[in-house]
Amino acid sequence: MSGIRHFLLALQFFTRVPVTGALAEWVGFSPQMLRASAAHLPGIGWLAGGVAALVFAGVAWGLPGTAGALAAAVLSTVATVMLTGAFHEDGLADVADGLGGSASRERALEIMKDSRIGAFGAVALVLALGLKFALLAALAGQGLQAAAIAIVGAHVLSRLMPLFLIRWLPYVGDSGASKAKPLVDAISPGALLIAFVWALPAVFLLLQAHDAAHVGAAVLAAVLAAGWMARLFMRRLQGFTGDGLGATQQVCELAIYLVLAWKA
Repeated sequence: MSGIRHFLLALQFFTRVPVTGALAEWVGFSPQMLRASAAHLPGIGWLAGGVAALVFAGVAWGLPGTAGALAAAVLSTVATVMLTGAFHEDGLADVADGLGGSASRERALEIMKDSRIGAFGAVALVLALGLKFALLAALAGQGLQAAAIAIVGAHVLSRLMPLFLIRWLPYVGDSGASKAKPLVDAISPGALLIAFVWALPAVFLLLQAHDAAHVGAAVLAAVLAAGWMARLFMRRLQGFTGDGLGATQQVCELAIYLVLAWKA
């Protein structure tokens, strides 16, 4: 039952799905529970990816062709943004503003705490969303099933990767002001194991529509992308922030789409 509570807490924290009333009272809350809920982040990927895949397949089925695939990509992304409250996209914009707006570690962290979006954040969002739309449209050319499975797999696996940053990098955000501070405390090996249990079926799902070489390369690309982000954060910030986790998820998701869409 504690595992169900932790998942529902992750659902409450990472999405706009209402967990209120008697259900919220049953779930409860404590810093320790919030820390444990991080293990279920890939589980949230199953929900977000499933919603995105259903919207993508439904729109692309009714609007065939390249224009229909682009419309499906846009609307499926709209669905996930509405579901998650643009949680990860906001992190990407903040990281781009912080790291692009100043070479100073202290000033970069200060910029990242500012809720306003700057030029670097806007450019990063436009480029990331544009690339996502293009890659999803390219995946549609492999068939709706292959595209839908790629969407689900990318959402799940990309949400596994930030947990490695939590495990091995120090947190450098504002501990006093962050409500999510318990979430970014070092994740336990047991919690990582739970995250792997959530994520492993996504690999087998990808193998149903994509060849093993592409699936293996996609997983490797996500790992390398997460490693690159970790190296960037250590070099520029000497650790990670909550925004950095969101940015890492976005970069890893794009890396997976890129490899799966690439047909040499």
